[in-house]
Amino acid sequence: MNYDIFNGDADGIFALHQLRLQVPSSNSKLITGVKRDIKLLNQIKDTQNSHITVLDISLDSNRAALNSLLQTGSNKITYIDHHFAGDIPYSKQLIVHIDTSAETCTSLIVNNLAGGKHVDWAICGAFGDNLHKPALELCRLQGYSNKQIQQLQEVGELFNYNGYGANVKDLYFHPADLYKAVQKFRCAFDFIKQSEKLSILRKGHESDMQRALLVKEHPTSDKNRVFFFPDEPWARRVGGVFSNMKARELPDSAHALITANFDNTLRISVRAPLNDRRDAATLCKTFPTGGGRETAAGVNQLPAKMLDSFLGRFSEIYT
Repeated sequence: MNYDIFNGDADGIFALHQLRLQVPSSNSKLITGVKRDIKLLNQIKDTQNSHITVLDISLDSNRAALNSLLQTGSNKITYIDHHFAGDIPYSKQLIVHIDTSAETCTSLIVNNLAGGKHVDWAICGAFGDNLHKPALELCRLQGYSNKQIQQLQEVGELFNYNGYGANVKDLYFHPADLYKAVQKFRCAFDFIKQSEKLSILRKGHESDMQRALLVKEHPTSDKNRVFFFPDEPWARRVGGVFSNMKARELPDSAHALITANFDNTLRISVRAPLNDRRDAATLCKTFPTGGGRETAAGVNQLPAKMLDSFLGRFSEIYT
């Protein structure tokens, strides 16, 4: 059995698409979910004699399931990612391409592995992960026009927008369906011309963003910005794109978006300053259900009583 296991955001989808354009696999079972559903290896931890490809989900968060899969001695696993990994297991059955540098993402890692043969999709993934600098540099090297750059940026940001939600019911499309939508296209610009899904996502994004922009900034005593969103599907959907946009507005400031969960906990997204990409994962991992990377991280279910502690630590780190 072959498995393709990937994050349901733009980076995960476009990393897999590049890889399968390079190394086709017609019978892989797709395993994915909302962006923060990252412990995906748990869904196959008992499998044997399988080829497993893992993209854009933290090895550290999947360590127990990964070790279980390796201990069978019959599974072959390729792991490609840019999140915090911790100690990487040694096994002849495991091939690892992990780079946690601030200016890369899984789509860019796959782009390097593929020799840049599908760079248009890598650019979409980078834009989706708010890595505009490397995305624009690749656009420059390809000689893309301003219109083409805007198109690739929109695809990346809309696919990323679709990945955010408490569960797939919050999303316009299941991430596996978005992957299948691009699967038959070698060229991103051909997909842009023919896809009806982009139009649906575009309208949804515009509507959700209109609501988000009405939310006032929470008062703070420093240069950083904090926003509070309600427990609503639109708020969960637009949170990632909203956070990325705000981070680009003030690149010297850190940003925290705090969204209410249905169970009275809080979902938190953190963006480190774009001019000082550090410590977002370090901050979030000190709280229950926290994780991510040093440039962008989050906490899935922060107990409400810990909010003051979180905001205090947030302010201390990004003074």
